[in-house]
Amino acid sequence: MPKQTFFNLPEEKKQTLIEAAKKEFSRVSLYKASISNIIKTSGIPRGSFYQYFDNKEDVFFFLLNEHAKERQKKFLFLLKETDGDIFETVTILYKSMLKKSQNQENRDFFRNAFLNMNYKIENIYTKELDKSHINKQFKKISHLINTSKLNINNDNELFHAIKIIMAVTFHNLVQSYAKEIAYDDAVEYFTLEMNLLKKGLYKHDDL
Repeated sequence: MPKQTFFNLPEEKKQTLIEAAKKEFSRVSLYKASISNIIKTSGIPRGSFYQYFDNKEDVFFFLLNEHAKERQKKFLFLLKETDGDIFETVTILYKSMLKKSQNQENRDFFRNAFLNMNYKIENIYTKELDKSHINKQFKKISHLINTSKLNINNDNELFHAIKIIMAVTFHNLVQSYAKEIAYDDAVEYFTLEMNLLKKGLYKHDDL
């Protein structure tokens, strides 16, 4: 996490530093990234950088966590907007993430993250699959999901259904970056897999 001195910065200076870091992590992976390039692009002294962050990993994981928070917030918003339709929610979310990656810098940033993934990176992107995380968020999520059309009998089954759906979504996202799949093709593959899941999770009368 950034130090408090970073959060105390004026918003413009914070954004300048964030954009400089994102530019560097879009150019190369975390392991090849250079703090020198970040401070040069942002125009701050090296000493100032270490007043804000411990190292380049600190900046990188801050950026990933901010993206994860944004995604989780949008997930809850979409559940409300779709009247609890979990499949429609994840489909809209997946498409919005793909569209965000149409920006070359965004695409390079996430591609570098996915193709050089370690446990810590994967954990940030898949925290929705972690039972402890879902248990903390379950009260926020479960009452928003419309289970009337789902072949679900209890909260435990709902938990595993969410886990499966999120896992498929994450897998498709990784593949779209790793194989540089075109937007329309990525949506087609994802829709096919979501439809297969529906066959197993939807009540037969709703197919």
